[in-house]
Amino acid sequence: MYNVIGVRFKKAGKIYYFDPGEFPIMKDDYVIVETTRGIEFGKAVTEPKQVSEHDVVLPLKKVIRLADQKDQLSVEENRLAAEEAHQICTDKIDEHRLAMKLVDVEFTFDRNKVIFYFTADGRIDFRDLVKDLAAIFKTRIELRQIGVRDEAKMLGGIGPCGRMLCCSTFLGDFEPVSIKMAKDQNLSLNPSKISGLCGRLMCCLKYENDEYEAAKAELPDIGETIKTPDGLGKVIGLNMLERLIQIDLFGQERQLEYNLEEIKKGSSSISATE
Repeated sequence: MYNVIGVRFKKAGKIYYFDPGEFPIMKDDYVIVETTRGIEFGKAVTEPKQVSEHDVVLPLKKVIRLADQKDQLSVEENRLAAEEAHQICTDKIDEHRLAMKLVDVEFTFDRNKVIFYFTADGRIDFRDLVKDLAAIFKTRIELRQIGVRDEAKMLGGIGPCGRMLCCSTFLGDFEPVSIKMAKDQNLSLNPSKISGLCGRLMCCLKYENDEYEAAKAELPDIGETIKTPDGLGKVIGLNMLERLIQIDLFGQERQLEYNLEEIKKGSSSISATE
């Protein structure tokens, strides 16, 4: 077991584990840590806790120190410099007539690198652009192509539900979402109904999927013939979340609705629809 704290470098970003060492780090403290891309400023989002070696990437890096006011001022200076760099890069993209869209710019905490995030339909030859940017900023330049989901996460926005996008507010990682999830939840398969601002399937289709899968495993299939307290019948409808089964009884010209426990125990029906 390893004693760790969880650190985020961006709002709703992925959580990385670090060794707190002897520092009295609490949740919401700011820390300075060493990462694969250099020294970074991050926020502790968990209390110190014990995790198994399967949950961490070894060797576990240690927290260098707690961040102070000077570090926070440096972060703000980097943010302002990134805004200026965004405009400069946009002008250079137009100058070189490149078919790419600049999404975000980020300075590493120690200013050793500037990262430009962009989207494009295909591969882009941006060698001349990198040369121009390196001459202007006098530091290492990285142009990183991202997907539409990452773009939505960075830019934010309001989803079809009327709330801020999940990916930009609390989702650390994107989980796979499939059209089967929409089918299992009896949702309309109209792309405009089940797609987010990024144009991909909405992440929230994943939230209730486990519950629907559990219900599907317990309930009979549509069209299946089952025995009820009132006789044999065919399943014509299911309410997955409430575990209700609508049955068309053979030879009785009526439809009854049972819950799952009534089917199992053979008790009387709870409601009927003619």
